[in-house]
Amino acid sequence: MGYTGPAGDGGELHQVEEHHHRNVQSGGGRAAVFGVSDGLITNVALILGIAGAHPTAGIVRLAGLAGLIAGAFSMGMGELISMRAHGELLERELRVEKGAIERDADKEREELALIYIRRGFSRRLAEQFAAEAMANPELALETHAREELGFDPGAKGSAGVASIASLASFAVGALVPLLPWLVGSGTAAVLWSIAASGVLAVAIGAALSFFTGKALWFSALRELMLVAVATAVTWGIGHAVGLGSGAPG
Repeated sequence: MGYTGPAGDGGELHQVEEHHHRNVQSGGGRAAVFGVSDGLITNVALILGIAGAHPTAGIVRLAGLAGLIAGAFSMGMGELISMRAHGELLERELRVEKGAIERDADKEREELALIYIRRGFSRRLAEQFAAEAMANPELALETHAREELGFDPGAKGSAGVASIASLASFAVGALVPLLPWLVGSGTAAVLWSIAASGVLAVAIGAALSFFTGKALWFSALRELMLVAVATAVTWGIGHAVGLGSGAPG
């Protein structure tokens, strides 16, 4: 709950309902959601692409396991490097901005006021906001980061969390189309791999609809179509190239 400030003759504070938003900047959450999708699409395309060439079941299992392990580590390490490099860039920009504030606070206050003026505030109000922000060094740096540099210093996300989430979620997505090949082979494994991947694709789409607000059927169908297209293309290539005349054993 929050309040709007004095609202009546008695100066009473009226409580209002606060809007609660999902944290869309979370590195871990973002990496986990898209990691599962990446793992599924990558490995089902790889597995069925290999299966389309009619090798032995052992070759398909090996390819699926290699795709799972290599893809998971690639995603995890890539996310770690990407987020750390991005964080280091933001930290550098903050140091530069902090130095500018310390060297010439008056100039930085005018810059901040001009930003508010461009957004439609009157000069009087813009200068008042800028003066209030610049009165506190920490608030001044945070405000300049938000208004001038365009990011929130407190919402950079954790590179470690994002890396682990990306690695683990990719592995989960990549494991699903591989499972039928770990316990079976041949046409049955192909069909079960397609079915399991379709179910997971629908589940991923439904999860994404919760975060994005899109219609559940739309998100589910979109994810299912992406999986279907990737699988059809790689299966067709594998079948066209081929490794032999026999069916997978």
